[in-house]
Amino acid sequence: MVRYPGMEPNLSPIRAQVREQGELSREAWMVTSPEYSLKKILAAGYERIFELSRSFRDAEPWDGSHNPEFVMLEWYRANQDYRALMADTERMVESVALTVLGSTKVSYQGKEIDVSAPWPRISVAEAMAEFADIDLAEAMNDHGWFRERLREKGFVLPDDESFEDMFYRVFLRDVEPRLGIDKPVFLYDYPASMAALSRLKPEDKRYAERVEVYCGGIELANGFSELTDEKEQRRRLEGEAETRRDAGMPPWEIDENFLQAVAKMPESAGIAFGVERLVMLLTDAPTIREVLFFPADTVFRSDGE
Repeated sequence: MVRYPGMEPNLSPIRAQVREQGELSREAWMVTSPEYSLKKILAAGYERIFELSRSFRDAEPWDGSHNPEFVMLEWYRANQDYRALMADTERMVESVALTVLGSTKVSYQGKEIDVSAPWPRISVAEAMAEFADIDLAEAMNDHGWFRERLREKGFVLPDDESFEDMFYRVFLRDVEPRLGIDKPVFLYDYPASMAALSRLKPEDKRYAERVEVYCGGIELANGFSELTDEKEQRRRLEGEAETRRDAGMPPWEIDENFLQAVAKMPESAGIAFGVERLVMLLTDAPTIREVLFFPADTVFRSDGE
C-alpha cells in the first residue's frame, strides 16, 4: 500500500484504508506498480535494484492477458539507459526458457517462437510504417492528416479525437498483433507525448527513450531511460492530472517525496516485466487465467454470472 497513487490517466488504482490500532483510518492505495517506491530507493544511492511484487489495477478486462492482481518484476540500473535493459531482458527470458523447457524454442498457440538472444529492435516509427502504412512523423506534425488517413483505413472517429487516441486505434488493430510472432521484439522510441516517466531523446526531442517488449503478440514489459528532471516531471504529473479531470476521473495529490527523489536520481533506466505473461508463453496458455490459481473471474463472480 502507498499513500499516493500514480497519476497515469490510463490506470485506475484500487482504494484501501489503513489505521494504527485505536487511530482513525487513513486513505491508502494498492500499488499499480512499485515504480515510485523503487525510484526513491534509487535516489538513496542503490545502483542495481529489483522488486518482485504483486500489483493491483482496477477497471481492466478480466480476460486475455489482464487480471486485477498480478506479479510484476521491476528492476533499475544506475548510469545506464534503455539499451542495457533490452540486453537484460533478452538474456533473462533466454535463460528462463532454457531452464524450464531445455530449449529456446517456445511453442505458443500453434506458432514456434525462438527466444534466443539477441532480439530484433524496431522503432515505433518503423513499425507504424511497416504494419500500418502510416508516416509517424507526419501524423505527429499534422493531426488532421492523421485523422483523414485513419478514416481512409476504415476507422470511424470524431473530429476532436486526440493524437494519442488515434495512435492507439491503429496501433492496437494493425501493429501490436503482428509483433513478436516468430521472435520477441523490442519496440522503442515512442512519440514524446507518450513519454510517461521516460526522458526525451537528446538528439530528437520528438521521441522518448521508452521501450516495450512483445512476444507472440503479447506485451511482456515496458521500460524507460528515466526522467531525472524534477521540473519536467512535475509538469507531466500536472498535465496527467488535468487529463484525468477532463475525462471525469479524480486527480490525485502529487507525491512530493517522489519528485524530490527524481531530482536526486542518477541517470538510470528501469523496466517492468509481467511475470504471468511469460508463464503464459512458456506453458502455451491462451489466457492469463490459465496460469493463476485464483483468477478474478472465479473469485468475484457468482456461479450464475
